[in-house]
Amino acid sequence: MLIAFNKPFGVLSQFTGDGSANRTLAEFGFPAGVYPIGRLDADSEGLLLLSDEGALNARLLEPSRAHPRVYWAQVEGVPSEEALNRLSRGIEVRGRMTLPCRARLLDPPPKLPPRVPPVRARKTVPDRWIALELVEGKNRQVRRMTAAAGHPTLRLYRAQIGGFKAPGLAPGQWRPLTPEERALALGGGRRDKSSIYFSRPRRGRVPARGRRNPRAIQKPG
Repeated sequence: MLIAFNKPFGVLSQFTGDGSANRTLAEFGFPAGVYPIGRLDADSEGLLLLSDEGALNARLLEPSRAHPRVYWAQVEGVPSEEALNRLSRGIEVRGRMTLPCRARLLDPPPKLPPRVPPVRARKTVPDRWIALELVEGKNRQVRRMTAAAGHPTLRLYRAQIGGFKAPGLAPGQWRPLTPEERALALGGGRRDKSSIYFSRPRRGRVPARGRRNPRAIQKPG
């Protein structure tokens, strides 16, 4: 079984609490035996997959499979073409270069339901939505990438996993994927080592002692 869930803001990607005021997945009536594949931080929203099939965890999260995910980020300021190019080429985050990705402005902006609570945007500073397609998933990676480019993230929504796009569920709703949707979600990995997703820039590299574990598989959020 593979389930699509539109995770609301303020919900942990786990069934047990962590001592905070955030809600857990236990409140949403999922079938027994399913677990989240990857994670979204409590302050991120959008597509989260859950399954009772253990093999899917490695299939979707193993970094060598380069399985793509698309995020929509509402960022502070208006990113220039150079800022988008920096994100696309790879940007230094906590002493390591991120893998190349795809970054672009979203114009028109996505039509999402208002967030509860509302985004705290500054009235004197404009904001824009951008799309990022990543194949790696370090902890809070999208937020750290946009901040490094000079555009802090105000709201973050995961819109696509593999070839499967968020199916228009209301926040907090879920449903099983059809066989066709399952194929889309599991597809889209890139194994070609010559592709842009595997070409790590050489600049900004740090000594091995300071490098983080490249096999960490936490999802960004």
